[in-house]
Amino acid sequence: MLDEPIYPDPPPLLLGLVEKGRGAPTPTLNAVPLALSDLESSRLSDLDRRLNYLVARTTTGLSPAACANAFFDWGIHLAGSPGLQLELLAKAFHNWLHLWHFAQAATFDNARTAPAVDPQSHDRRFASERWKDYPFNIFAQAFLLTEKWWHQAATAVRGVDRQNARRVDFMIRQALDVFAPTNFVMTNPDVLAQTTAEFGFNLIHGFWNFIDDLTRFQEGDAPEGAEQFTVGETVAVTPGKVVFRNHLIELIQYEPRTAKVHSEPVLIVPAWIMKYYILDLRPQNSLVKYLTEQGFTVFIISWHNPDASDRETSFDDYRRLGVMAAIDAVGKITGGKKIHATGYCLGGTLLATAASAMALADDDRIQTLTFLAAQADFREAGELTLFIDESQVALLEDMMAEQGFLDSVQMAGAFQLLRSNDLIWSHVINDYLLGKRKPVYDLLAWNADATRMPYRMHSEYLRSLFLNNDLAEGRFKVDGRTVTLTDMRVPIFAVGTETDHVAPWRSVYKFNILTDTAVTFVLTSGGHNAGIVSPPGLPGRSYRMATKAADGPFVDPDEWQKTASKFEGSWWTAWSEWLAEKSSEWVDPPPMGTPEDMPAALAEAPGTYVFQR
Repeated sequence: MLDEPIYPDPPPLLLGLVEKGRGAPTPTLNAVPLALSDLESSRLSDLDRRLNYLVARTTTGLSPAACANAFFDWGIHLAGSPGLQLELLAKAFHNWLHLWHFAQAATFDNARTAPAVDPQSHDRRFASERWKDYPFNIFAQAFLLTEKWWHQAATAVRGVDRQNARRVDFMIRQALDVFAPTNFVMTNPDVLAQTTAEFGFNLIHGFWNFIDDLTRFQEGDAPEGAEQFTVGETVAVTPGKVVFRNHLIELIQYEPRTAKVHSEPVLIVPAWIMKYYILDLRPQNSLVKYLTEQGFTVFIISWHNPDASDRETSFDDYRRLGVMAAIDAVGKITGGKKIHATGYCLGGTLLATAASAMALADDDRIQTLTFLAAQADFREAGELTLFIDESQVALLEDMMAEQGFLDSVQMAGAFQLLRSNDLIWSHVINDYLLGKRKPVYDLLAWNADATRMPYRMHSEYLRSLFLNNDLAEGRFKVDGRTVTLTDMRVPIFAVGTETDHVAPWRSVYKFNILTDTAVTFVLTSGGHNAGIVSPPGLPGRSYRMATKAADGPFVDPDEWQKTASKFEGSWWTAWSEWLAEKSSEWVDPPPMGTPEDMPAALAEAPGTYVFQR
């Protein structure tokens, strides 16, 4: 026999509704506690944020909602395009017919068989001569035809949002790259030949390379071989002193290398996403050392590596405590001389905001502006825009809110995906399948020495600059006043690099549109980092350069690329000559620091912040 009734008592609200039919008073909503308290609402918001944090940690910061929305947009428009579906089916049949004829021809006369499709110019996966041998040429052709068909399917659907179409194309390409024949022992002729020659020992070596990399990743160590590039010993060794320090920056002043120096000093603002010494690597490729040898007094900012305690540091803090504090310190040391201000990557974006605000305030302490692979307009910011929309930013904000910062590992994942063939799969093939280790060079060692970004600053940067493009479109505010790039009237020297996937050169070229001043634009060979670190004497380097007067006509970038003069060698020499032309006179070198404020240097270069992990 049961002690409890089979049917429990109904809830009070339901009981009231039942009693209503019996003549009981109708219950009112006021009696039901529907409203949530502020504390309860906050807890529910924290629940959402915590869930998004866990999702972001799992996906390395990529938004599943953004990916799903892109595929839904593409899929629903494709479903409503029967004509395109038939066209894609016809193309698929045509491609496989090509492959069938190619396979037949390659089987009987491999040497004379022309490929049905060629890899894209930047795709070096099938560059080896062995990929022309049967049957590996068939594997390559099958993959390339499939890749081409999916690109057409992803980008040819009318009505799909452009961002969504590019995202679908990108994600499909990433999925296809996993199954590329280059990634497997039996379908990669180079790996198969190596395995046969070494009786499989290359795979054993590759396994231990994988274990070593996994261990280093888990412990946060640099890649094997990076220890030969030690900060302050083999890299970042140009003599200098830290002459100013606050919570956010150390300002390094470098010792003069000439008896007289140009009156106007050079102040370099690197990106806070990187350690500054990319511009002071080994003596052979140090831009800082080169400038001092040309008679310039050089200062550079070394950024503090933020942690969770810096979560509320804002973008404007980076302007005030970074750029403006450095300009104040340089002015004290040089006796108020005007400054050749230079910004690299995100440091250039920050410098552009600071220079615009200074122009608005009639602050004329800047002599010239140089932007190295830096953007002020983010509408055409390359494939990085694939990772930036409202959904993506919201997910990143929730992840950063939990951590207090964006970790360097989380940033590295997105950058590696942009060049997965070069940065991921080539590494898998070389290190794990061939069992080799590529030698670590200075740029690679520097790249592994990344920094974090504070929650508030990075959120403001993503929303105001990247997502909303406020600076380029005249909505960005500094101290409550809207600043515009057209207020900058000093000469500008802007450098873009041909294969830059972080700051595409056509985006950097927009300084010709965004400003009302003379712009000298340089397009140099190389990528985002290697194109900038381009010392004289490095073989195979070239650049194009032309100047647009303040009142000169605009030339679109494609036409500019065709007509601009081409020069062999390093753009460093052209920049040094340009700076010298914009300088006033030769003077005695200024003191190292300001003796009245700093009787002794705070530290020898490269300082202390560069060692923060």
